[in-house]
Amino acid sequence: MRRTPLRLLATLGLSLGLTLSAYADTVRIGWTAWSDAEFITKLAAQVIEDRLGQDVELIQTDIAPQYQGLASGDIDVMLMAWLPGTHEDYMEAVGSDIVSLGILYGYARLGWAVPAYIPEDELGSIADLADPDVRSKLNGTITGIDPGAGLTRLSQQAIEDYGLDGYELQISSGAGMTAALARAIRRDEWIVVTGWSPHWKFGAHELRYLEDPEGTLGSFERVHAMARQGFYQDNPEAALLISRMHLDLDDLQEAMFYAQENSYEEAVARFIEQNGNVIDYWVTGSVD
Repeated sequence: MRRTPLRLLATLGLSLGLTLSAYADTVRIGWTAWSDAEFITKLAAQVIEDRLGQDVELIQTDIAPQYQGLASGDIDVMLMAWLPGTHEDYMEAVGSDIVSLGILYGYARLGWAVPAYIPEDELGSIADLADPDVRSKLNGTITGIDPGAGLTRLSQQAIEDYGLDGYELQISSGAGMTAALARAIRRDEWIVVTGWSPHWKFGAHELRYLEDPEGTLGSFERVHAMARQGFYQDNPEAALLISRMHLDLDDLQEAMFYAQENSYEEAVARFIEQNGNVIDYWVTGSVD
């Protein structure tokens, strides 16, 4: 598995142009435009603002600068650390300089997904992609997401591990991937996309993961909230609130699908309205 050089993380971190003093009285949360990260980040921000009366600054950037931002203290929190495998390289680079606030949800996973109408006896495993007929139907393309994602790195490794000569991993974004998926489904075309759960696309379309006999894309992951060192000491109320946040995967995926049909702001408001006791526990730590 390839390592992410600390020098690269530092360079990307500098590109944020953040200064610690500029946000001294604000909770600075880093996030990337992945559907699960957007929902849980905006949910945490709304609860912190409404229930703790604290200001929140959402800092959108790629995943690598977020890890470096935490390590340097330019970001207080990020809610999208996929462990132990997906973000292993980032943790090896800066893990000793940041702190886990706890698991936000479990049973997350990565994989390559296809529409259910593609015959499973023709394409049921990543290994089946080596078949020339399958490659032709897919135009030698695996539709991916942003270049800094751990899923992108692992997908490039999967192409090597399975000897998928003649394939290109198409670098795009989360939005670009889902748009390409929806377009292919409307046309009843073959497509393979890099995917992860939770994701709203599993509510919008009938999809299945391809089997991964080599295990390149890993098994179940857990998603952590990570903080800069000293964040708990500086802001114990917000740190403890975030440490108590936990979502059921099905509930999260349903909220994400609602967000796609409406907006993330509406999905957050709906979740808060429907889960008052849960929010109270996150804020107070009391189960009464």
